[in-house]
Amino acid sequence: MSGLKWIGATLGWSFGGPIGAIIGLALGSLGDAFSSGGKNPFLGEGDSRTQGRRPRYEQHDPNYGTGSNSRSQSQRRSQTSSGDFEVSLLILASIVIKADGKQDQRELDFVRRQFVNMYGKERANKAFRLFKGINEQTNISTRQVCLQIKQMMDHASRLQLMHFLFGIAKADEMVSEDEIRQIYTIAGYLGISSRDYESIKAMFYNSSENAYKILEITKSATPDEIKKAYRKMAKKYHPDKVEHLGEEHKKGAEEKFKQVQKAYEQLQKERGF
Repeated sequence: MSGLKWIGATLGWSFGGPIGAIIGLALGSLGDAFSSGGKNPFLGEGDSRTQGRRPRYEQHDPNYGTGSNSRSQSQRRSQTSSGDFEVSLLILASIVIKADGKQDQRELDFVRRQFVNMYGKERANKAFRLFKGINEQTNISTRQVCLQIKQMMDHASRLQLMHFLFGIAKADEMVSEDEIRQIYTIAGYLGISSRDYESIKAMFYNSSENAYKILEITKSATPDEIKKAYRKMAKKYHPDKVEHLGEEHKKGAEEKFKQVQKAYEQLQKERGF
C-alpha cells in the first residue's frame, strides 16, 4: 500500500468521533488520503453519500460522551484493533510531548524507536508521517479523545497506553511537572485507577518504595499478601491480555510484566521469603 493507506485497513472505531476528525486533519495537512480520488473516509469528504452525516462512531452511538450508550462496553471494546491502538497512541503521545511547552528531540526519537520496535522501520516511518500531521494541531481536546478511547478500548490496552506515555516523558531523562500532570489527567479520563497509575509510574523511577507501588501494596504487607499481589498483577499485566492487538503489542506489554516479576523478586530478597 502506498502513502498512508496501510493503516486504513486496520482501523475500526477510530474512523469516527473526535479521533477520526484529528486523523482527517492530519491527512489533509500531509496531502495524503486513504482512498483513491483524494477521498477521506474519516470525515466522509468527497463522497456525496456521506456528506452531512456524522462520523461512523457517532452514527452508531448518538449518546457518545454522555455515559448512556446503547451498546455494552464489552461489545464496543471488542472492536479495538491494532490500528485503533496505534492512532490513539500517536495522538496521546503528541499531547504529552507538548505538555511542557517544548518538544525535546529525545522524546521524538523515543516515539520513533518504539514504533520501529513494534512495527518495523517501514511502517514506523509511515506512522511518524501521520504523527507529524497530528503534532501540528493545536486544538486537540484531551478529554474528548480520552473519552472515546475509554468507551471503545479494553482496560489492558489502556494500561499499555499509559506505560508508553511514561516512557515518552522519561525519554529526555527528566520528567517535568507539566508532563506528570498531563499524564495524570489522561489517566483520569481513560478510567485508569490511581493505584494502576501509581503502579505504572513506579516502573520508571528508582525508589525504595517502587516495588510495593508496582505490586499495588503497602510496606506493611505480609509475605502472603505480597504473593497474592504478585499473582494478581502478573495476571493484569500479562502480555496475553493484549494479544488481540497483535504480536507487536504483546512484545511491548512484556516490559510491564517483567517489572512486576522484578518487583516481586526484590521483595522476596529483602523480606527473606
